[in-house]
Amino acid sequence: MTDFEKIKYYYKHFDEKNRLRNDNSGKLEFLMTMRILEKNLPLLADRAGGDGAEISVLDLGGGAGVYSFPLAKKGYKVTLADLSETLLGQAKKQKEEDKVENLISCDQVNATDLSCYKDNSFDVVLLFGPLYHFTEKDERKKCVAEIRRVLKTGGKVFVSFIPHLSGSIALVQRFCWSPDQVDINTLEECFDSGKFKNLSENGFQEGYYPTSEEIENLFAANGFEKQLLRSIRGFGYEKEDVIFKFKNKNVFSKILELIDSTAEDKSIIEMCGHAMYIGIKKSH
Repeated sequence: MTDFEKIKYYYKHFDEKNRLRNDNSGKLEFLMTMRILEKNLPLLADRAGGDGAEISVLDLGGGAGVYSFPLAKKGYKVTLADLSETLLGQAKKQKEEDKVENLISCDQVNATDLSCYKDNSFDVVLLFGPLYHFTEKDERKKCVAEIRRVLKTGGKVFVSFIPHLSGSIALVQRFCWSPDQVDINTLEECFDSGKFKNLSENGFQEGYYPTSEEIENLFAANGFEKQLLRSIRGFGYEKEDVIFKFKNKNVFSKILELIDSTAEDKSIIEMCGHAMYIGIKKSH
């Protein structure tokens, strides 16, 4: 079973709030994720032109609200939910300081149990984080089943995950530089099963790295139809410092377009850091 206390301890000491601002790697991840969201989220204009209803978003595992705040400021009605009291406290403070009314609440929730939310409550669920950590299959199944329950029919789920090869290969470097966290048995176990159990309290805790096929099958088995599966940073992964050196806006824009155009290539998905699945809840 996943040790959730270890996860909470990790996020108590790791600067998740600024992770996507601290370096070019984080900046590109945020930029590309926002591009994906802006292209695939339900359009506020369409809803306003129809029945006038609001678009509700559950940012599940949303940490300190890195995506909650920009979406709320665009007009989406966002509920932020996370396991970490520390990150939720940071989000509540920012909500007060920035007076973000469309951030409806900041709830402490384990993503395997969404019983605090009613059936068919949300138009969109963002799952940017929990699947990095759930080491057990039944935890992943509970999470996805709960997401299906709280989503409206036709609603969308946006899921980020760390593909098996990307996650496992990254541990080779950690094995070299942080042998207190990874030994050869840890490394072998991760390549074999996708599970990463950190040997120390330092660094990323309780990891799970699935193949893209596993993610597709997990959501298909729970009543979702795939809309998109792609790498987030694509071939820009580990080339972020070079990409941000392009000061010509047209060149920079063209690079991002090329990343987008190749991001669904399977080899890029499996080898280039975080990936994203977008699914639509089917009626049956």
